[in-house]
Amino acid sequence: RRRVSDTPSAASDGEVYDHQAAWRDLLDGLDQKPELPEIVAAGHRVVHGGKEFSDPQRLTPELLARLEAFIPLAPLHQPHNLAGIRALTAVRPELPQVGCFDTAFHVGQPEVARLFALPKVYRQEGVQRYGFHGLSYEYIAGALTQKLGTPATGRVVVAHLGNGASMCAMRDGQSVATTMGFTAVEGLPMGTRSGSLDPGVVLYLLERHGMGVRDLNNLLYKQSGLLGLSGVSNDMRELLASPEPDAKLAIDYFTYRIARELGSLAAALGGLDALVFTGGIGENAAAVREQVCARSTWLGVSLDPTANAEGRTQISQPASRVTVWVLPTNEELIIARHTRQLVLEH
Repeated sequence: RRRVSDTPSAASDGEVYDHQAAWRDLLDGLDQKPELPEIVAAGHRVVHGGKEFSDPQRLTPELLARLEAFIPLAPLHQPHNLAGIRALTAVRPELPQVGCFDTAFHVGQPEVARLFALPKVYRQEGVQRYGFHGLSYEYIAGALTQKLGTPATGRVVVAHLGNGASMCAMRDGQSVATTMGFTAVEGLPMGTRSGSLDPGVVLYLLERHGMGVRDLNNLLYKQSGLLGLSGVSNDMRELLASPEPDAKLAIDYFTYRIARELGSLAAALGGLDALVFTGGIGENAAAVREQVCARSTWLGVSLDPTANAEGRTQISQPASRVTVWVLPTNEELIIARHTRQLVLEH
């Protein structure tokens, strides 16, 4: 395994090297395996597609230039998404590439779910709620249908919990509301991202502490969330193992916010039929699932402690009014399907 840097260097084992060297190394290795099928296209996750892109797109230099405009809205992800695409273009210019957007799953939300209470002029320039983790939610919508044996036409909330975390309310497998908004810093507290906070806090930090845009960006995206609350780590595994009181506080706040958002999303749906946990924390942290479900009994959630501890697929009691599931996500499969379809059609 090698780390990838934005600056070129040697690609020997253990060395830092750039995106182009990484692609060459990977593709050369695959080319040496004749038992594998020929690579005919590459699919990429692109976090932000704005209002313009609701479907997967063939990636061109012109399209990449337009996607640059969304870097301020997803500074932790978008620059690296685009760097990988450009590097592959340099290494294999003849290879078709497809961009799949994490925002696309949410474009059909009702207008009222996408608004901010700001003057219309800002909405016209694209200041609205977009939502993210759409590739994960798209996969879970299909996986839940398979588990139930019938289309998932009920009122479902999916909690994608990892270093980045969000939740999505779905009806008939379609996004109705979600916790992330204009950027991927809104909503739940995350590994290093603050999640939602009073905008007045930002004004206070600007005025009282003299913070600039870069300072605020670092604070909200890289120094807050579980790391900021605990002072220990952004890794849930380390927090669960830590004896520090602030580690417990961070976990308690995380599960409190999930349960609070669950109530809000259930209100958007007019009720709740199923709750799904996915993502690194959602799939593996039984203690987090237990706390969230304990805070949500009023909604009709009844957890089976044994099933939860054993990591079974369905972890609710048989009589639970709301069924509770643990489903691994597979964003890569969704990207592969979209890429195959788009390349074959064109």
